[in-house]
Amino acid sequence: MHLWVREKMSHVSDSRPAPCCVPAQRAAPAPARARHADDVAARPRSTRGQVLVPAGSFAMGDAFDEGYAADGETPVHEVQVAAFRMDATAVTNVAFATFCKDTGYVTQAEELGVSAVFHLAYEGDRRDVLHPVAEAPWWWAVRGASWRHPGGPASSIQARQNHPVVHVTWHDAVAYCAWAGKRLPTEAEWEYAARGGLAGARFAWGDELTPRGRWQCNIWQGDFPRANTEDDGHLATAPVRTYRANGHGLWQTAGNVWEWCSDWFDPAYYRVSPVVDPRGPDSGSARVVRGGSYLCHDSYCHRYRVAARSSSTPDSASGNMGFRCANDAD
Repeated sequence: MHLWVREKMSHVSDSRPAPCCVPAQRAAPAPARARHADDVAARPRSTRGQVLVPAGSFAMGDAFDEGYAADGETPVHEVQVAAFRMDATAVTNVAFATFCKDTGYVTQAEELGVSAVFHLAYEGDRRDVLHPVAEAPWWWAVRGASWRHPGGPASSIQARQNHPVVHVTWHDAVAYCAWAGKRLPTEAEWEYAARGGLAGARFAWGDELTPRGRWQCNIWQGDFPRANTEDDGHLATAPVRTYRANGHGLWQTAGNVWEWCSDWFDPAYYRVSPVVDPRGPDSGSARVVRGGSYLCHDSYCHRYRVAARSSSTPDSASGNMGFRCANDAD
């Protein structure tokens, strides 16, 4: 079995920060089994666990000039979004377990037998660490890591039922959405919902990272990647209803785990994006991810800002990659 792990979008300019967040991997050839949404029986539409996000318009993009040029967070542009529904939280381990039990679904990381685990979060025998990830040695290619074993083969989700599911690819997320009677949000829907009605704010709660000295999201504190002081209470994932919901009733749209969107990624897309309900480019090699993760820090990955965007190949999985679902309005 071979594993290729590479920095996502490694062809971009040197202005992009060091690969810290989402290592991409190319899956091995797959045997016949349920993988894509077309292979999972779509269930009737369901809005369980979702909140209604009203229609509106907003200024999409980085108004503070804090983004990375290669991510394409500018120009700031007006976007109008029709009303839609969004999961209040990221999909949890217990919800994903129900999906797998009901369908017999096997994720791409399980099928490959290897996934990426952050080195301080690893649990298991060191012999199951195949090698550090090239260009990002704080990520380890770990045999037996998957959504069932998020920290490695000795870990489990028994005490993490209400944590976000991780080690899921874009294809895995689309399959879950079909089964749940939902879909992935567009990038525009994601940012509009994440802003919670705060026009032009840096974060989902305002412009200050720690108002009154209190952490509002699960990100890195300390000396990355060697020591996390865990001032926010967490080394890796946190329960999905930690901290406070934003103005639309969404929890943790900053930090914790990256969330897949439906759009293909193009750093130049904002220059040509339509005003009404943009859905991203027609094609591409990577999908948009939003929100940042527990590994983000302003010294190298300032992507927990609400305007921040990044990308990863759709067959990538890691210990900080999850998703939440959306739906059209009633």
